[in-house]
Amino acid sequence: MSHYKTAAKDKVPIGQKAAFGAGHFVLNLLPGALGFFMFFLLTAFGMDPLYAGILGALPRFFDAITDPIMGFISDNTKSKWGRRRPYIFIGAILSGLLFALTWQMSPENSQVYNFWYFLILSILFLVGNTMYATPLVGLGYEMTSDYNERTRLMAFSNTMGQIAWMIVPWFWVIIADPQIYESQDIGVRHLSIIVGLVCVVLGVLPAIFCRGIDAAHMKNRKDINLKTLAKNLKELWQSIIQVSKNKPFMKLCGATFLVFNGFQMVAAFSVYIIVFYMYNGSYGEAGTWPAWFSTITAVITAFVVIPIISAIANKWGKRKAFIISTVISIIGYIMKWWGFDNGLNEKFNQTGFGESLNTGVASLFEAINPFLESVGMTWFSIDTSQGSPWLIFIPIPFIAFGLGGLFTLMMSMTADVCDLDELENGMPRKEGTFGAIYWWMVKIGQSIALFLGGLVLKLVGFISDAETQTAETMHSLRIADIIIPSVTAAIAIWIMWKYSLTEDRAREIKAQLVERRGEL
Repeated sequence: MSHYKTAAKDKVPIGQKAAFGAGHFVLNLLPGALGFFMFFLLTAFGMDPLYAGILGALPRFFDAITDPIMGFISDNTKSKWGRRRPYIFIGAILSGLLFALTWQMSPENSQVYNFWYFLILSILFLVGNTMYATPLVGLGYEMTSDYNERTRLMAFSNTMGQIAWMIVPWFWVIIADPQIYESQDIGVRHLSIIVGLVCVVLGVLPAIFCRGIDAAHMKNRKDINLKTLAKNLKELWQSIIQVSKNKPFMKLCGATFLVFNGFQMVAAFSVYIIVFYMYNGSYGEAGTWPAWFSTITAVITAFVVIPIISAIANKWGKRKAFIISTVISIIGYIMKWWGFDNGLNEKFNQTGFGESLNTGVASLFEAINPFLESVGMTWFSIDTSQGSPWLIFIPIPFIAFGLGGLFTLMMSMTADVCDLDELENGMPRKEGTFGAIYWWMVKIGQSIALFLGGLVLKLVGFISDAETQTAETMHSLRIADIIIPSVTAAIAIWIMWKYSLTEDRAREIKAQLVERRGEL
C-alpha cells in the first residue's frame, strides 16, 4: 500500500496536463483516422487490394527506422526551448498538413499515379508524425519525477486520447452516407483536411505549455541535432543496446506486446460477428451498432476504467494494478460468448426491461431527430424497431480494463525505468530512446497482429466478398475472438508477476539520483 505523499514541486499543473492530454488526443486521432480511411482506398479510389496492402505495410518499415533515431536526437538536443518541444511544434504542423495532403487524390487518376502519390506522401507523413510523437512521449516521462504523479499524468492524457476513439468509428459512417457527401472520395478529401487542421491546432499545445528537463543540465550530453546525427551513429547504437539490456523495461515491452496485439488480432472480429452472425451479412440492418460498440468502449475506458486503475495503482502499486486490470479484461473477453449470442439477445428484448429500453431509446431519437436533421447528423440514430443487441455492451466495462490499464500503467512504469537507467548508466537520460523502442515494439507487433488476424480469418473459412458466412465459420470466429486475447493476456500476467520495480524501489532510486546530481 502506498504511504507516500506527492510533494507540491512534483505535481504537474492542470494546464500542463491539459496541454499534454491534447497532444495525446492527436497521438490517437492520426493513426485512428488513418486506419479507418485506409478502407476507402478500395471503395473510394478503386485501389487494387494488393496495392492497398502494400501501402498499409511498406511505410511502416520507414517508421520503424525513424523512431529510435528521433528518440536519440531528442534525448541529446540542446536548444533554448528544451530538448523536445521544438520537434513537437514542428512535427505537429507537418503531421497535420501531410495527413491532409496524403488523401487529396481522385479516382479519376490512374491507379499507378494514386499508388505512388499515396506511398510518397504517407512516408513523409509518418516521418513528420515520428518527429511529433516520439519527443511527446519522452516529454511525458520527464514532466514529473514522482512515482504516483506519473500515473496520474498518464491517466489524464490517456483519458483525453480515448476521446479520439469515440470519434473515429463514425468516420466510416459519415463518409459512406450519400446524404452527407456526394461520393466517398469527396468525403475522404474533405474530412482529412478537417482532421489535419485539428491536429495542427491541438498538437502544438504541448510544445507551448509543457515543461520537461533541459539538456543543458545534463552531463555527457552529445549535443546532437539532425546535422550532426551521422557522426554519432555509434552512440545511437550503444544507447539502444543499453535500453535493451534493461530487464524491467523488457518485461514492460513483452507484456504490452502480448496484451495489445492479442487485442489487435481480433479487433475487427467484433464488427464481423455483429454484421455476419447477428445480422446475417446485412450491413444495412447492422446499421450503426458496430460504431456504437467502439464508441461506448472508448467512453467507458476514458471516464470509468482509467480513473479506477489510477486509484488502484496509487493504493496497491502499478504491478498489482496491471495484474488486476488484465484479469478483469479476460473475464470480459469470456463474457462476449453470451453478450454476442443471438438467442440471449432475443430473449432479453422480450423481457419487460428490454422492451422498455427499446421504447425509451426509440422515443429519445424520435425527439432529437429534428435537431439531427437540421445539423446533418441523421447517421447518428439507432434503429430499435427490430429489437436490439443490447447484450453486446455488457462485456465492454470488463474488456476496457485491458487497454485502459495497459497504456496508463506501462507509460508510467517506463518513466520509472528511465530513472533506473540513469542510475546504472549515467547521463544523458534516455526518455526519448525508451519511448521510441517501446512504441517501435507496439508498431511491429501491430503489423504482426494484423497479419495473424487475417490468417485466422482465412483458417476459419471467412470469405471477405461473400454476402453471408457459414454457421461453422462464425462459430469458429467467435471462439477465436475469445481465446486469442485471453491467452495473450494470461501470458502477460505471468511475465509481470515478478516485476521488481516497486514504489519503494523507485523512490530509493530517485533519492540516489538526487544525491548524485541534484534535482532536475
